[in-house]
Amino acid sequence: MKVLIAPDSFKGTIRNSDCAAAIAEGWLSVRSDDEVTLLPMADGGEGTLETIAQNSKGSVHVNSWLLLPEGTAVVELAAICGITQESVLDPMGASTYKLGLVLKEVFADPRVSKILIAVGGSSSTDGGVGALIALGARFTQANGEPIPLGGQGLSSIIEIDLSALPAAPKNGVFCLSDVKSHLLGELGSARVFAPQKGANEAQVISLEVGLAHLQKISKHDDFIGAGAAGGTPFGLSLAWDIQINSGAEAVGAIIGLNSAIERCDLVITGEGRLDSQSFYGKVLGTVTSMANGFGKKTLYCVGSSEKPLNANGIALEDLAPTHDEAMNQPRAWLVKAGAELAKREAF
Repeated sequence: MKVLIAPDSFKGTIRNSDCAAAIAEGWLSVRSDDEVTLLPMADGGEGTLETIAQNSKGSVHVNSWLLLPEGTAVVELAAICGITQESVLDPMGASTYKLGLVLKEVFADPRVSKILIAVGGSSSTDGGVGALIALGARFTQANGEPIPLGGQGLSSIIEIDLSALPAAPKNGVFCLSDVKSHLLGELGSARVFAPQKGANEAQVISLEVGLAHLQKISKHDDFIGAGAAGGTPFGLSLAWDIQINSGAEAVGAIIGLNSAIERCDLVITGEGRLDSQSFYGKVLGTVTSMANGFGKKTLYCVGSSEKPLNANGIALEDLAPTHDEAMNQPRAWLVKAGAELAKREAF
């Protein structure tokens, strides 16, 4: 039997490549004659750059970004200023400024004809303003001085000057994301995601007010996907005619996921937590949809699950004695999970 193992990372605990290898180790300990292919996946968040680099021949690492052979630059926010990069969360002061510094280098490189920005996993809610400032934009307050970085500075914007920003490359700027939220509102950037970045109730309200002020003073319409990464796509859209693509679909296309699924008999995918959002733009849902298209069975190996998986897969927290042990020793429990899944299959 041909088995394809294509999981996402388990955020903050284990990389997607290590996750895939552990599942494969367990599977082959039971079914040693099977042909197992590892194709770690990502959806625009943590691990996107590494995933593309490992599966794109001729790609070149250029400092903190990746250059593909056809002139496409790939930049991963999570690896530059993402939540996993922060030892202490700072919901009001965290910004996308470091992302802008990397983008400044990318825009200046004559080899680049297209830019893909993986925007998942951010630590900030600054509407992408920090990145624009690093690229040369000016956001000034009443006294003529630049606003403070982070969401804390958005409410004090009096004037926006984007004239010094570089032009987009000829094939455009794209954001890769698994989020379809608007910038504002009950399902927007601040109210849904800021608490995950350490914001308390008062700070969430303050960040929402700041984002609303940014939207009003920029005279730019809110749109689907604008709320990803603390509003980063919204900020970038002030400068360029950006497009937002499904991160999982874009990564899958680059690394040949479709062909790999077509060649296999069984697919195993997974992520840190399977919940109601897993089938809407995330790796698990994208892989499942592709597998269904070819009539291939999909099994799940996840850290935890909102609902019982029964015969469809395994959650590590159901194997391990405690949730904490599953989190602290993910590789060991992934090996056990891979073995258990193999025992269940009788082809």
